[in-house]
Amino acid sequence: MHQPYACTCARRGIDVHSHVVPSTFPDWTSEPIPVGWPSTQAASCGHRTVVIDGRPYRTVSDACWTVARRIEDMDRAGIEIQALSPMPELFGYWLDAPVADALIRYTNDVIATMVREGGGRFVGLGGVPLQDMDMALQELYRIHTELGFAGVEVGSNVNGAPIGHPKFAEFFAEVARLNMAVFVHAVRPTGMDRLVGPPNLQQVLGYPSDVGLAGASILTGGLLRSLPDLRIALSHGGGTLTALLPRLEQGFRTFPALAESLGTSPSQQACSLYTDTLTFDATMLRRVVEVFGDKRVMIGTDYPFNFRDDDPLGRIHGAFQNADVTKRLIRTNARVFLGLPA
Repeated sequence: MHQPYACTCARRGIDVHSHVVPSTFPDWTSEPIPVGWPSTQAASCGHRTVVIDGRPYRTVSDACWTVARRIEDMDRAGIEIQALSPMPELFGYWLDAPVADALIRYTNDVIATMVREGGGRFVGLGGVPLQDMDMALQELYRIHTELGFAGVEVGSNVNGAPIGHPKFAEFFAEVARLNMAVFVHAVRPTGMDRLVGPPNLQQVLGYPSDVGLAGASILTGGLLRSLPDLRIALSHGGGTLTALLPRLEQGFRTFPALAESLGTSPSQQACSLYTDTLTFDATMLRRVVEVFGDKRVMIGTDYPFNFRDDDPLGRIHGAFQNADVTKRLIRTNARVFLGLPA
């Protein structure tokens, strides 16, 4: 059995990819209860089941909301700081905008409480209701000014519109102006009808596919060309983007219309993206670093869900022997991405 990497310092890594689920959700104060409004029910061993429209969505542990439990696990894994972000299903993009706004505001407030109680061990990455630009900007300003979050977590698509679509340009311009970070997480991925097997394949195969397409849309939509200072990271090691980039590069050289649309080499543009390390494979992790550069890759674990990297430092040290590279991947790059002091 794989043993966690023995870290000489109990707290040294920064994890940019971890999630929060509130232990409870407020009761809706009027009738009828909106479609999609979540609740939780007690399960065994301190776990709770998130219920949506009367159906169990996911059973989660108390690590989703209990600060002391998280810090114990962080110390065990050699993590000094976690960036806390909503479970993607709590984005609520598919809900009526006022309902989604109420849901994500509540979740952001839970994250803010955990950040305060964490004594410097946490930073916040809040959600916003991106299906409504005015509400999204209002919540962005709130999490920046009132809650002091380091950045925002957004879905790979918003009701089917990829995150690189020009309709979201105004939002990202404000994020860049506020000097906040953006973490792109897969949500309700495309192509689920092409998968054969249990629903868990959404996380296993659907998520990296949708993240890869989201990353490609950032390049082909010109987001990084218009906002060169935007700090934007892709979850799940950039997903399939590492495999798509050579084809996109060849298309850039082959098709004049694509070259005109892209403006500059997609591979060069990709070096402005950040990604996390969540690849579950040393060879793939080395490839991600080769594509995006060793100053753009950061620890991402998907804590506290079952499908996560339990030993991120060990995985990095197993893939790289250069001390400068490992230091950048373990903490330096994340500090820059999150805007934390050196």
